[in-house]
Formats: sequence, C-alpha cells, structure tokens
Amino acid sequence: MDLLHSQLAALQQKLSFVATDPIDWKFYVQVFSWSVTLFESYLLLRQYPLYSKTSPPEVLVDHFDAEAFTKSQNYGKDKAKFSLITGLFKQALDSAMLHYGLYAFAWDMAGGLIAYFGYSSEYEISQSLAFAIVLFVISSIPSIPLSAYQTFVLEEKHGFNKTTPALFVTDLLKSWAIGFVIGMPFLAAFLYVLGGLETASSHGLWLFCSIISSMQIIMVIIYPTVIQPLFNKLSPLQEGELRTRTESLATKLKFPLKHLYEIDGSKRSSHSNAYFFGLPWSKHIVIFDTLIKESKPEEVEAVLAHELGHWYHMHPTKLLCVSQVHIFTILAMFPAFLHAPQFLRAFDFSAAVSARPPTIVAFLLFQMILSPLEAVIGIALNSLSRQFEWEADRFACEIQDRLSAPEMKDMGERLSRALITLHVKNLSTLWVDWLYSAYHHSHPTLTERLKALQAFQSKRDSAAKKEL
Repeated sequence: MDLLHSQLAALQQKLSFVATDPIDWKFYVQVFSWSVTLFESYLLLRQYPLYSKTSPPEVLVDHFDAEAFTKSQNYGKDKAKFSLITGLFKQALDSAMLHYGLYAFAWDMAGGLIAYFGYSSEYEISQSLAFAIVLFVISSIPSIPLSAYQTFVLEEKHGFNKTTPALFVTDLLKSWAIGFVIGMPFLAAFLYVLGGLETASSHGLWLFCSIISSMQIIMVIIYPTVIQPLFNKLSPLQEGELRTRTESLATKLKFPLKHLYEIDGSKRSSHSNAYFFGLPWSKHIVIFDTLIKESKPEEVEAVLAHELGHWYHMHPTKLLCVSQVHIFTILAMFPAFLHAPQFLRAFDFSAAVSARPPTIVAFLLFQMILSPLEAVIGIALNSLSRQFEWEADRFACEIQDRLSAPEMKDMGERLSRALITLHVKNLSTLWVDWLYSAYHHSHPTLTERLKALQAFQSKRDSAAKKEL
C-alpha cells in the first residue's frame, strides 16, 4: 500500500503543471472531441458502402431470403445516416456550449437558483445539483426531437416501433422523475466523497472505489425491482415447455434461479432478447415476449445456455473488476485537476469560482480532457467483451459434456438457429467493416459467431469420435 501511495504521489507531481502552466484547455478539448466525432463519422463512411451489397455473406446465404436481406440492408443504411447526422449535430451543439462558456453560465445560473431559496455559494453540493439540472435541461431539449424521429420515423418505417406518442411522453417524464429522485442523491453522495479527495491518498481512492462498487450493486437491486416495472411489466413465465426446459437447465448448472420472468418488450418494440440479473445467491432470468413468440422453446433454451455461460465463467464479475481498475486510474489523476484554478479559468469560469474549483465542474471538464483516451479504452473493453461472448457460445456447445446430457448435443446448432432468427427479426447488419465493428460492437458479428459455433461443434465431434 505504501508503494501504491508513493506512485500516486509521483503521478500528482508529474501532473502539477495543470495548476501552474497557462494551457488553453478549451482549445484542446475542442480538438479532442472533434477528433473523436470525425473518427466515428469516418467509421460510418467505411461501413456505409457495405449496405449496398446485394447478397449476404456466404455462410448466411441459405438462411436469408432476398426480401429479408434487402430489409436488413435498408434498415442499416437508414440507421447509419441517422447516426452520422445526429453525431455531428450533437458534437456541434457540445462545441458551441463549450465555445460560448455555457458551462460557466450554467454554474452561475445554478447559484442564482439556490440563492432564490436562501442558500449561498458555500453550499457547493446544492449548487452542484442545480448545475446538473440546468445542464440536463439544456442538453435534453435538442435531443427530444431526435429521439422522437428515431422512434416514430426510423423505427416505424422498418416495422419495429410499438410506442404510442402518449407512451413516449410518459416514458420521458418517468425517466426525468427517476433521474431526479434516485440520481440526485447518488450524485450528492458522489460529490461529497469525491470532494474529500484532498490529496492523492491510496486509502481515499480505494474507499471511493468501494463506494462506487456499492452504488453499482445497489442499482442491480433497485433497477429491476423499482425502476423497470415503471416501464415494462414483468410476469412469471407461464407453465409449459420453455419454463420446464429453463428450470431444468438452471437446476443442472446449479444456477441460483429465483424468478423466471416474461417481459412485455413488444409494448415498445419488436426487437427481442433475454438476460439475467441479480446478486450472486439470487438470480432472475428475463425473456422478451417477442423472443418467445419468434423462436421455438429449444432455441430459446440455447440462448439461455449462452447467457448462463456468462454466469458460469463469471463474466459480469470480471467486467466489474475491470471497471473498478478503470475508475481507480481516472481518480488517481483527478486531484491534479480538482485543485487547479487555471484549469477552470480556461473554460471561462470567474476568478472567484476558479479559486475554489467546484468538484462537479472540475470532474466534468476533466472527463472532456480524457475523451480520446476513453475512446481507446472503449475499443479494448469491446475486445474483452467479444472474448467473453466466444466463451459463452463455446459453453453452450459443450454443455452436454459438462452435464452429461446427450439430449443437449445439438445445443450449438440450436443456438445458431436462434441467432439467425434474432438477426432476421431484428434486421441486424450482416456485412460489417472490421474497424467499425472493433470500435462499436461488444459482440462478434453473426458471421463470426456462426463460423465459431461450427468450429466448436466440429472439434467436439472429432474428439468424441477419437474416444470411440
């Protein structure tokens, strides 16, 4: 621990220039953010020509008819256009907010709001919460028309939208209310602890990371039990073949299944999926009603076998650990920016505010500085996630050996059929540029997964023949 503390102190020493050197941080943030946006636009332009292909990849030729493939290509093309336009629009908006000192303006407005209720600027957390609300309103207003267009034009055009205008507005108001009721207390606690990191203390950083982990665990409990029921109805899965198969699979794997739900995903969209959540000793499986409708019970069982592969290999826990290392690394650098008046002055904050940098402001600007680094880290996390997907697919293929259950020998084939069905119904993109995929996709492409599943199955069959 002493070694870690000394390394953190050395890091702060190397970052001491933040508080002393006259750096035009606003210019660098503009360059960083535009660089990331233009790179993402370049990736979309690399991907876009692939939507003009007239036939699916060879491995999928027998599974996609001409009509389904054409629909998939058209949907991908429309989504790419929308993503390109919205990405540039949002970046232009963020750039304008930065250029014209809107963050400093929002902080002053927040001070005026709390002053109206009799609080002074000494109440930093109160002003920070007001600042978050002001920024949220400013940034949300332009995004509402974009969200409405995506739902009622783009998704409607391709047959996915099930959301009514009334439901759209209700969902929007609910999400805002949840953000206020749950998000504000979390933000207050976050700022209280983060503001206490007066030095690069390893003890303080570990404490803060522990608090973040606790918050994440709390959200695992709160989201499905409190938040999700406000938007979707979770009903116990009806008795029948699918329930029998799922409970039997969970029992054989010793998966701590507590509840098995069907969710009314068709209420808003015809996209389908399945997932599990919960604490280590109490898990819940949720299956979209659209998946149940579109796939056979044995195919849904294969999808769940894949999901339980994530549990078996402890992928959620591993990702949580990686995220903690990520958070710790970021926080190790943050104190140098938290105590740097010149850093805030570069973003148009007054001398009085910059003399005692508000934690929320310093952290927000600090995150902007990290935008290129976060883009690179995102690629690395996607790579890790794809490795986990391979593992989960392989688990499904090998599950008969793990459980000594010959009736599951075709699980890999079933999973392949289920994946194809999901891609057909969701009009998922079939031709994907490798660089675009590396940056955006946390899952391998369908072509890659099918080839891997075939390889897993062939290898297993060869091994079985040798044993005979």
